[in-house]
Amino acid sequence: MSTSCCPSLSHPPPPPPSLLSLSISRVSVLKLSRTSFPHTRSLGVVDSLSRSSKNRLKFSCFRHEESFSEIPQSEFVEDKLPEELVRPEIDQSNAVKRDWVSSLRKAADEVFGANPWTVPWTAKTIIQVMLLWIASFWLVGSWIIPFLAHTAGFRKESLTYRGQALYSLLTDMAEGLAGIAILHRCLASFHPLPSDWFSFSLEGKWHFDVGLGCLMFPLVNRLSQVNLNLLPILPSTPVTVSSVEQSIVARDPVAMALYAVVVSVCAPIWEEIVFRGFLLPSLTKYMPVWCSILVSSVAFALAHFNVQRMLPLVFLGVVMGAVFARSRNLLPSMLLHSLWNAFVFLDLMK
Repeated sequence: MSTSCCPSLSHPPPPPPSLLSLSISRVSVLKLSRTSFPHTRSLGVVDSLSRSSKNRLKFSCFRHEESFSEIPQSEFVEDKLPEELVRPEIDQSNAVKRDWVSSLRKAADEVFGANPWTVPWTAKTIIQVMLLWIASFWLVGSWIIPFLAHTAGFRKESLTYRGQALYSLLTDMAEGLAGIAILHRCLASFHPLPSDWFSFSLEGKWHFDVGLGCLMFPLVNRLSQVNLNLLPILPSTPVTVSSVEQSIVARDPVAMALYAVVVSVCAPIWEEIVFRGFLLPSLTKYMPVWCSILVSSVAFALAHFNVQRMLPLVFLGVVMGAVFARSRNLLPSMLLHSLWNAFVFLDLMK
């Protein structure tokens, strides 16, 4: 505590000018109140003045006898100058942060608050299309094509690397065409469809979305490692080398080119038409757009029949679904799907 608050009894210091003026003013006011005002009023005035003087005394005690008026104005100027110089930089950084936050919020609102599609069919048609597509995929790839190949007098295992690549290309094209035929047949009674169904256009500002989706590829790759750590391949499971990997090891350029067409062109077209072009918009009749993106992504991952790749495929489906929901255009999601498959294919070639 400062010495001004607790003075010594033997050597009382002279009161500061502020306190002297305060005591004189109190005496003069007290005399004035006794002569000019009634007794009741003078008591109220004295009490209020005494309370205010006590407050001022306390304030001066805590401020170490420094009167507010005695502080030079230059000190305030010196204190304010750095703040005034720093404030524009702080305001500018806050403005940049607000711009980023508003941009992200706007992008999220466009996806999660997007208007649903006009769906003329019911859940029965949705389930019918998806079940028939899965059945045709399995039937064509596992039975019809192998039967036709056996009838022609050759088997896939006996083919060369180029023959196996051509076999895979023909099988994938047959599966895709069968799925599109089923989709067209099931939706024939609902034609003409609204204009935002199965839209495929070069117009629009979707290039930034595709570039942003490509930045997610390292995260998808990281999720693949996380998925393998959570669900590792059992030791009893035989490790097989696919025909694609065999052709890459053999460095057959024709075979690798054919496989590149399969994974980067055919598969993205068929899968995006079914999962993003049909399933995602159809689900918006019964749930919000963001929920439709998630459900269609889970269905997209399950259709690959690979538990060790569930997490990355779900996340990749969400990215492609968000791009499609923003643009209402199948071309951006197809391009993003193709770039991801090409990224995986090039990674295998290392």
